[in-house]
Amino acid sequence: MDNEAMVTVSRVGKTYGRRDNKVAALDDVSVRFPGGRFTAVMGPSGSGKSTLLQCAAGIDRVDSGEVELAGTFLNKLSESALTKLRRDRIGFVFQAFNLVPSLTARQNVALPLMLAGRRPKRRDVDAALDRLGLADRRRHRPGEMSGGQQQRVAIARALVTRPQVLFADEPTGALDSRSSRQVMDLLRELVDQQRQTIVMVTHDPVAASFADEVLFLADGRIAGSLEAPTPELVAARITKLEEQQ
Repeated sequence: MDNEAMVTVSRVGKTYGRRDNKVAALDDVSVRFPGGRFTAVMGPSGSGKSTLLQCAAGIDRVDSGEVELAGTFLNKLSESALTKLRRDRIGFVFQAFNLVPSLTARQNVALPLMLAGRRPKRRDVDAALDRLGLADRRRHRPGEMSGGQQQRVAIARALVTRPQVLFADEPTGALDSRSSRQVMDLLRELVDQQRQTIVMVTHDPVAASFADEVLFLADGRIAGSLEAPTPELVAARITKLEEQQ
């Protein structure tokens, strides 16, 4: 699937509010996210980047246009079919780790499989944790781990179902710089070694520099892209977009 579009967003529009208070979060947006690649999505506050991620992931339904994930058109699915697709084919990582405090790392990672009615295989759960450097934290609860370790557990949980796409919304937003670097190194490794497709929303130019490409949004529209990004180039582009608002 490398270089073929894993996710295609075609002429998508999304509006929030009613009547006089309507706000166009996305305005005729078209973009493709290639398989086996790491794409970062950036833009000024209110640019529509989180809305784009939520629509691309099937969390939010579009008002117009189409979203296709590996041959499946999301807007044609029923709510139950969409829930199943998200559960089986998509992984999510958020700024808030969303771990269950009373469960161990191993139990938190196994949870999506259990909720899907599948019996988790311990070797699969442990392999997901081991891959993220958490072999010695399997029996630890979230309160016994650092923020960076908790986010790695959340990533392991997202990957245990072997998703076609991993969507990440500000995954380093609650972390210090050292933990952020560890998480971004891991995401980069997933792309380079396992050809995982990753779409990440971030406000951090350093985090964005780990991506293959940065997509910029402004006022609900695509405002350009940047291949082989560096923190300096990303920061300069964001500053320019903010000045134009």
